[in-house]
Amino acid sequence: MQELLEKLAALREYLDIPGKTRRLNELDRDLSNPDLWNNPDRARSVNQEAGSLRKLVDAYNRLQSDADGLSEMLEIADAEEAEMLAEEQARLQKDVDDLYRETLFTMKHADAPAIVKVKSGAGGTESQDWAGMLERMFMRWAERRGYKVELLDQQDGDQAGITSAEFIIRGEKAFGMMAPENGVHRLVRVSPFDSNNRRHTSFASVDVVPEVPAEEINIHIPDSDLRRDVFRSQGAGGQGVNTTDSAVRLTHLPTGIAVASQVTRSQIKNHEIALQILKQRLYDIEMRKREAEEAAARGEQKQIEWGSQIRSYVLDKQYVKDHRTGVMRHDSSAILDGDLDEFMWAGLEWMAGKRAAEELDTDE
Repeated sequence: MQELLEKLAALREYLDIPGKTRRLNELDRDLSNPDLWNNPDRARSVNQEAGSLRKLVDAYNRLQSDADGLSEMLEIADAEEAEMLAEEQARLQKDVDDLYRETLFTMKHADAPAIVKVKSGAGGTESQDWAGMLERMFMRWAERRGYKVELLDQQDGDQAGITSAEFIIRGEKAFGMMAPENGVHRLVRVSPFDSNNRRHTSFASVDVVPEVPAEEINIHIPDSDLRRDVFRSQGAGGQGVNTTDSAVRLTHLPTGIAVASQVTRSQIKNHEIALQILKQRLYDIEMRKREAEEAAARGEQKQIEWGSQIRSYVLDKQYVKDHRTGVMRHDSSAILDGDLDEFMWAGLEWMAGKRAAEELDTDE
């Protein structure tokens, strides 16, 4: 129980509950002022900030109250009663962990669906097979969490795997959870495609962007900037096979970004889906460009993502290591089957710490 109380005390400091409580009191005073509502935009902003702070402060205070009450009960409990209270202590511990994790979603649009693109690197069949393994890993992870996956496009490899695949994961904080997976993933193994049983290193990139609400994306793409190709959708054979050229690929000529959709049998609908995804990716590029400019103004050096893998999967030695967080596990089969939460939570913690350090630099 002492460990739980210490964790709550650390969480209180980490969340700055006293500071947030003072800020909430200020906002409540503003909300009680009738003049505030003469400015609808400011009123909406104040109301949203107050609602967010109230949810966090109330959740913490409720946990602190429950923990204090449980601590008092344990002090006077006999052995049998203490055993019965152990379940309540475990529940409280989980709730404290959940509240801490809730604070790690510092990125914008954390609640949005995640648009994921997996692309094989140089290396032919070996890297294509690796890209296919990554696609399956993320889909299995989504399945474990009860998320829905919508496959937008998949280009199969020559012999195995894929050259690329794009899909949307829909579920609670899907983009927030997937955000740490953005980057280059490295595979080391004895290749099943090498008759001499040599060890190969392969790379695949994972690009994750949020599905931003359409009304937030003010991007106009002139027709002259687009190349439109139609092709036959890939899929299972039999009666369900699509025998029309309904799939659509849009290429943005200024950037070279290509997006395809073969979700529906309607060419028009697939065009609309592909155009919306293209706008999402152009929006993300603009947001990252702004972040890079802000970082450059602070004198920071950004690494080139393709040359700096975020994680290595060393299958002949059965371990997976994240190079940002230091997390290492020796059950690579389980990880490739979608057991990714530990890496994701550690990645979110790393991202939150990085963002907090950047904000501190800005303040200084």
